[in-house]
Amino acid sequence: MDRISGLSDELLVRILSFVPTKVAVSTSILSKRWEFLWTWVPKLEFVDNKYGSDLAIRDFINKNLPLLKPPVIETFRLKCFSPFPLEDITQWVGITVSRLIVELDIDCQYYWSGNFSLLLPSSLYTCESLLTLKLKGEKILLDVPRTVSLPKLKTLYLGRVTYLNNDCFRLLISYCPVLEDLVVERNGLTLPIGHGLHFLEEYVIVTPCLKYFKVEEYTLSYSYLVTHMPEVEEADICVEYYLFNIFDSITSVKRLSLCVSFNIIPDEYMYHDGIFFNRLEHLKLCIRFDYWSKLLFRLLHDSPNLRVLNLCVSKDIRFKKYEPINWNSSEISVPTCLLESLETFEYAEYRGSQEERDFVSFIIKHACRLKSSTITPCTGIETYSVSESSDES
Repeated sequence: MDRISGLSDELLVRILSFVPTKVAVSTSILSKRWEFLWTWVPKLEFVDNKYGSDLAIRDFINKNLPLLKPPVIETFRLKCFSPFPLEDITQWVGITVSRLIVELDIDCQYYWSGNFSLLLPSSLYTCESLLTLKLKGEKILLDVPRTVSLPKLKTLYLGRVTYLNNDCFRLLISYCPVLEDLVVERNGLTLPIGHGLHFLEEYVIVTPCLKYFKVEEYTLSYSYLVTHMPEVEEADICVEYYLFNIFDSITSVKRLSLCVSFNIIPDEYMYHDGIFFNRLEHLKLCIRFDYWSKLLFRLLHDSPNLRVLNLCVSKDIRFKKYEPINWNSSEISVPTCLLESLETFEYAEYRGSQEERDFVSFIIKHACRLKSSTITPCTGIETYSVSESSDES
C-alpha cells in the first residue's frame, strides 16, 4: 500500500480509469487522500444489475455526476435494465455533453409501459467533441434538429431506436462528415418510413469516410439509397427481401458478410451488371432460397481476388420451380478467383442434393490454388474435410 501511495495523483487516476466505476468509488474509504481521487476519473460506467437497486444507482449518479472534476469526460456508459426515470437519463446526457463527452453509450433495454420516450437533449446533436455514439432501445427517441453537426463522430451505433419523423435518420447521417463505423439495427416498429408494407420510400445515406457498415433489413416498408463509400473495407448485410441497390456503394470492401433470405425471387432482384468487387478477399455468404446458385455464380465472377469463401445454403421449400446453374456444362465459364486466388473453401449445412454435389465438384476441379476445404453436412451426416498444399492442388 505504501508503494502505491507513493505514486502521483495523475498516475493513480489513470489506474482507476481501468477499473469499474464501482471499484474506483470504493477506494474513497482507503484514506483522506483517496477520498475524492475517483472524482478525477474521466471514464464512467454504470450497470444497474451490478450496483444493486436502480434507486441506489440513480441517487449515486444524480449526486456525483455534477461533482466530476475532469474538464473532459472520455466515456459515459449507462446500461439500465430497470425503469429509470427518463428525465434523469436526459439530464445525465446533458451534463456529459456539457463536459465535452468523447464516447457516449446508452443502453435502455427495459420496456417502460405506456407511451413514454427518452428524448435526448438537443445539445447532443451539436457536440463537437463526440467521437463515439451508441444508442440502444426502442424507448430512445431521436429528434434530430436541422442544426445537427457532429464534426468528429467516427462511430455510430443505433440499436432499434425510434425516430421522431422521416428526416431524423437522414439528417443525422448526413452531418457526420468523418463517420467510419456505422451499425443500424431496425425492425418495423422503430423507423416508420412509409405507410404500409407495399409503400416503398427511400432515403439517402452519405458517409464518404465509412470503413465498416452493417445493416439488417427485415421488411419491405423502406429501402436505402446509399452514396458511394470509397473507404469502406468491411460490410455486414442481412436482407430478407432485397437491398442490392447498396452493392453499388460497397465495391471497395475486402470482407463481406451477406445473409440473404428472399421471399420473392426472380432475377430482377439480383444486383445489376457492371458491379465488381476487385478488392474482396473474404466472402461469407448465407443463402436461404432456392436460387442460391445464381447469386453465388455472379459473386464469384465479380470477385476476381477472392481468397476465402464461407458458404451456408438453406433452401426454402416453398419454391420448387426454378432453373439452377448447370455446374457440369462445358459452356459454363470458370470464375477468375477459382483459377488464381481462392485458397479456402468452407461449406456448412451441406445436404447432398445433386445441385450441391455438382457445385462442390466444380470448386474442387477448378480451384487451382485451393489449400483447404471443409464440408460440414447437416447433423447426422459425416463431415468431409480436405487439406492440401498449393503444390499438390
